[in-house]
Amino acid sequence: MIEKNYQPADIETRMSVVWEDSLAFKAGRPDRRDAVPFTIVIPPPNVTGSLHMGHALNNTLQDILCRFERMRGRDVLWQPGTDHAGIATQMVVERQLLERQQPGRREMGREKFLERVWQWKAESGDTIINQLKRLGASCDWSRERFTMDEGLSKAVVKVFVELHREGLIYKDKRLVNWDTKLLTAISDLEVQQTEVKGHLWYLRYPIEGKNFSPEDPSSFIVVATTRPETMLGDTGVAVHPEDERYQKLIGKNVILPLVGRKIAIVADEYSDPDKGSGAVKVTPAHDFNDFEVGNRHGLRRISVLDREGCLDLLDNEDYLRDLPEGATQFAEEFHKVDRFAARKRIVERLESFGFVERIEPHTHMVPHGDRSNSVIEPYLTDQWYVDAKTLARPAIAAVRSGETTFVPKNWEKTYFDWMENIQPWCISRQLWWGHQIPAWYGPDGKVFVAETEEEAVSHALGYYVEQEVITPEQGREMALDRNKREGFITRDEDVLDTWFSSALWPFSTLGWPDDTPEVQRYYPTNALVTGFDIIFFWVARMMMMGLHFMKEVPFSTIYIHALVRDEKGAKMSKSKGNVIDPLNLIDEYGADALRFTLAAMAAQGRDIKLATSRVEGYRNFATKLWNACRFAEMNHCAVPEGFEPANAKETLNRWIAHETAHTTREVTEAIEAYRFNDAAGSIYRFVWNVYCDWYVELAKPVLLGPDSPAKDETRAMVAWARDEILKLLHPFMPFITEELWEVTAKREGLLALAPWPLKQVEPTPEQLAMLAATTGPTDALVSPAWVLPIFDHADFTDPAAEAEIGWVIDLVTQIRSVRAEMNIPPATLTALVLAGASAETRERVPRWTDVIKRMARLSDIAFADRAPDGAVQLLVRGEVAALPLKGVIDVAAERTRLDKEIGKADADIKRAESKLANEKFVANAAEEVVEEEREKREAALARKAKLLEALERLKQAS
Repeated sequence: MIEKNYQPADIETRMSVVWEDSLAFKAGRPDRRDAVPFTIVIPPPNVTGSLHMGHALNNTLQDILCRFERMRGRDVLWQPGTDHAGIATQMVVERQLLERQQPGRREMGREKFLERVWQWKAESGDTIINQLKRLGASCDWSRERFTMDEGLSKAVVKVFVELHREGLIYKDKRLVNWDTKLLTAISDLEVQQTEVKGHLWYLRYPIEGKNFSPEDPSSFIVVATTRPETMLGDTGVAVHPEDERYQKLIGKNVILPLVGRKIAIVADEYSDPDKGSGAVKVTPAHDFNDFEVGNRHGLRRISVLDREGCLDLLDNEDYLRDLPEGATQFAEEFHKVDRFAARKRIVERLESFGFVERIEPHTHMVPHGDRSNSVIEPYLTDQWYVDAKTLARPAIAAVRSGETTFVPKNWEKTYFDWMENIQPWCISRQLWWGHQIPAWYGPDGKVFVAETEEEAVSHALGYYVEQEVITPEQGREMALDRNKREGFITRDEDVLDTWFSSALWPFSTLGWPDDTPEVQRYYPTNALVTGFDIIFFWVARMMMMGLHFMKEVPFSTIYIHALVRDEKGAKMSKSKGNVIDPLNLIDEYGADALRFTLAAMAAQGRDIKLATSRVEGYRNFATKLWNACRFAEMNHCAVPEGFEPANAKETLNRWIAHETAHTTREVTEAIEAYRFNDAAGSIYRFVWNVYCDWYVELAKPVLLGPDSPAKDETRAMVAWARDEILKLLHPFMPFITEELWEVTAKREGLLALAPWPLKQVEPTPEQLAMLAATTGPTDALVSPAWVLPIFDHADFTDPAAEAEIGWVIDLVTQIRSVRAEMNIPPATLTALVLAGASAETRERVPRWTDVIKRMARLSDIAFADRAPDGAVQLLVRGEVAALPLKGVIDVAAERTRLDKEIGKADADIKRAESKLANEKFVANAAEEVVEEEREKREAALARKAKLLEALERLKQAS
């Protein structure tokens, strides 16, 4: 028996247990042994994470696909797991130690600290997994993986060693994003660009061989900088090769102020003649663009900052080389001074010597660490790199050839732009938590990369015996006795970038590098659902690693979803205070309501503006479904054994079968095309409008009338259509549909494993050939007897039933619309005249007179050759229906009201268009504010169009 009230929390808790106990989501179920696999890997959330709205959207869309394909008979593996999140996890544990006043990481030592991290992971690492389960994610939780599992670690080491052996991993000194607080390199994704109000300093650099004078422009060249403290590391000044002002200076030198070092003036297109003075200082060790300019012109790289962001000048051979006499005093004065304090003092010194031409206020973007919030430094340091350019070539070709496609397709351009301009990938991090780099250093710094320490020792001893650094006897002794080789080779302390291990996720989670049955069956995966912000960081790298090690693309489709913003279109952030917690919404409205909201708003290429009112609205939708199912139960609606909807005799019942089939096709095709919003919109309209508002209402007289064959058929059809609704809605709202499936009829099987409504048919030989080409050879599957479900999209149709019931619905709907437009009170009944009605319509009317009169608030229905004077005319499926309203409404008053409303709409349109025509407003206002004005304009235009339509109708009644 269905409970009177819909209570999401009770249902969700109970259904989660039912699914888990029945192993409903387990891949490789015996009943799916011969089925074609469908695989999705979850973008592994950080083990430190908590469910946010991006997770909710991403996992809802994945779950829709997985539940859909599971119902279509596929052997679905939705591979779950979490990422070890190097920096984030290390910070959490270090913060915990600090709060508990316990020894810090350095005092504790690496081994003890890592034990503590594993302890934290065991206690708190399942938080986000449990939250995903609350959302209804139908992952195969028995296969949950972690990027530092023993098996995944084995894969990471193997990949590193093989890529190093192939020359695709190497060590190099390059610029990295350096966090001076965390003391590690970080990825671009962990850098946030923050707008800062600062200054632009215009500095005079004396030209070599000229007597410098601030009053003599020919004695210096002016450069502009936002970072005077890095000028100590300048090794050049760049001017545009076509800038006439500097043609005679190219190839000459300037004298670096305060330092006295000679630096060259070079011609480079990086310099913009229209910006500042047209000349820029080049500091290759402290700016990414300058690094490239320096490479092009062979300029020295002089790093003047240390790991903590302080000036590092004494004992700095690069800085001290070629300095004139007396310059070391300056180095002593500023050594170990913080970069920002140094900036102030250096500017003061430059001003005292006349080297500052002017200072201007300047707002610019400054990189900050997303976790430390410290200003990020481009820092020159030795790191491990992957030759990403070489690995990118096959990954680019795979997308160009269509082996892997992006949805929406426009993201391919972003992918190509990034991949074709790819830089070496810095994979080392100065952390303790993570996969420690499998590299060991000999006494002379020689590096030995190996999968195990024993292997590295063997390589090292062999090498040093050959080089005669040690004798063969010493080599044998050291090989046998660990104590004798203690300290002979030392392991690299750095760990690998988290993205390195997650790049292997589609195959490492399946047991690779071992040749497991799971690798054979579930790789490559089918679809990847992810956000646009990690196309480069994760998607591209999975493509590179998958193609290199598996020789196949890791997924055939990449669906890129948009951002979830607040209801005004602003990006959610803690600082703005506009973050919406999905768990709070689940607590208040239920997971189904949140899921359906996200799916219904997930239009391709469009950000989601999430308002709590939308979630509340879809909670009401769930309640509507609940009440409809309860009504069916109270009226003893059930599907008798052997019931076939196509054999129904009643027009109304044939119509709902027709509409159900139509909706089933729409929902199926929309999910197949990743048009989640269209699929959700289609099932929403069918449930609310077609089934509840029309079918159930039109069926009530029969259901509440005396027993008859028509009543029996209608009871069966109400129940059958309800069951089809539960199937179609299940991928979107799994909890409520599973509950209703269980309680509306004591079924043995779960809805999660029930067949999808579209009828399955055997594939033709042509279809089999096509499927073999796209899915892979049949011998790669568990059984060669596989059959991919092919669905008959030409299911039941009844145009005659649709024409009749559709006419009734359209007629009532249009009459209701006019009554609302004209402010006709519900108690006022109006007449209806069908003008020049066809024989078909004349035949229908007697069958539906009582229904039409009741639902459209009519006093009478009559026929006439033409519409009476003063009647509002409606065109309903090509025929005229007239409402004589003379005497029913005050036409003059109504016209005045409509004119007034049109005036208001015009004012709103003008106000919005005035703002949008203001280039300054569009350029300076926040993106969400501009978008809000566009929406106001569109809403006002739509309102005006409806008002004009009503006014036109009113003229007919005059």
